[in-house]
Amino acid sequence: METTIPQVLASAVRRDPASPLLTFYDDTSGDRTELSGATLDNWVSKTANMLVDGLGLGAGDTAAVALPPHWQTAAILLGVWSAGVAAEISDPESADVLFTAPDQAATTKASDRYATGLLPFAMPLRELPAGFADYVLEVRQFGDHFPGQPVAAGDPALNDRTHAEVLAAAAARATELGITAGGRVLVDAATHADPVDWLLAPLVTGASIVLCANIDPARVTSRAESEKVTLVVA
Repeated sequence: METTIPQVLASAVRRDPASPLLTFYDDTSGDRTELSGATLDNWVSKTANMLVDGLGLGAGDTAAVALPPHWQTAAILLGVWSAGVAAEISDPESADVLFTAPDQAATTKASDRYATGLLPFAMPLRELPAGFADYVLEVRQFGDHFPGQPVAAGDPALNDRTHAEVLAAAAARATELGITAGGRVLVDAATHADPVDWLLAPLVTGASIVLCANIDPARVTSRAESEKVTLVVA
């Protein structure tokens, strides 16, 4: 039984590396990005390698992730957890590294700061805020395989909750939302912004995710049909 978030991700990738694990839509930008388990795992590995080999972070360190639901946010969060680093999504001030959007104000002591525009095709930013590096440019320099870090169920994972506590919360939310093993879940990012809902509840259950930002209600039915969705979580 999986007791940490990296173990949950590894099981999802191992179960079906080629099928879509996370599909992202933005009805304002027109973006559609589909990531198989293997592709998402590559982004996660690159992020973890950047944190461990590039920044020297690990157990006892904290990454502030001040980003909305997005496939890049998923890669960053899962990379943070794979690196043995704790994630903080509500209080970035004491973090050791910050990931944020360029227009997102955040007070932090972190000397390492990464911005991403969450743009289609993982395009880089045209202009970077002073003191920030571009996440999508920097992360591409690191390897697609992460050898792993020791991560235990009792280690901090998200907002002072341990991996075991976060996974228990995700399993409970999956039950409340009706997410079942092998399902394909369409999630409204605006109403389910907590990563426990939009990312971890499907993953811990063995479901794949269709994450929709700025969702157009008129497109929900047709999108659910085209993506072979089994459950809409709006």
